[in-house]
Amino acid sequence: MTASRVAKDPVNRSIAALVLVIEDEGGIRKVLRTGLEGQGYRCIEASTGGEGVTQAATRSPDVVLLDLGLPDLDGLAVVRRIREWSGIPIIVLTARGQESDKIGALDAGADDYVTKPFSMPELLARMRVALRHRARGESDTETSVLGIGALRIDLGRRRVSIGGTLVPLTRIEYRLLITLARHAGRVLTHEFLLREVWGPAYTTQSHYLRVYMAQLRHKLEPDPGRPRLLMTETGVGYRMSEGPLV
Repeated sequence: MTASRVAKDPVNRSIAALVLVIEDEGGIRKVLRTGLEGQGYRCIEASTGGEGVTQAATRSPDVVLLDLGLPDLDGLAVVRRIREWSGIPIIVLTARGQESDKIGALDAGADDYVTKPFSMPELLARMRVALRHRARGESDTETSVLGIGALRIDLGRRRVSIGGTLVPLTRIEYRLLITLARHAGRVLTHEFLLREVWGPAYTTQSHYLRVYMAQLRHKLEPDPGRPRLLMTETGVGYRMSEGPLV
């Protein structure tokens, strides 16, 4: 295997990232193991929720791939148990297509979700985002400047710029933007954003988000009607892209 295909842990570049797959269907586990190991990841498996929680606690994986439909514990219960003691990135693999299931997984503490059937390239891309997010959180809990593509957010001076051009923002626009930026690449639910930006009394006021996201897009996106930075996850929430504005 060439060095370029070894999936390095972003925190320790000499060790391939360890992936815990919690999935009760043996055929899916085999496909995932083959695909992951083919890209240089190390892989461990669990066929039940209880076993998965134990593996997460004892093996310290870098990322967890979790099926929601497990025989002993619901996947949401597994997420909540892991979140009691760990911030390991969790990507939910689900055949449940309803928005309520996706929102439930994210609100329980999952970092992302992929709907079955899914392609391996999509899953690998989501994993890379999760691992980068974890690396940023461990290396620097609060950087002075956040940067995503052409966007720069100077936290100390509370200034936002695109390609070097200063962008004036209102207080709420700024709070919404930095909340998205601090979790770049992750899906943030409507409830999470409303709670973080406006407060717990506003978690049902989704129209606030629509208005302010539209305002941010008009100020930050080259083409607000076709956003590349501030992405909508229909019925669920929003995601800030980690890519450049092109």
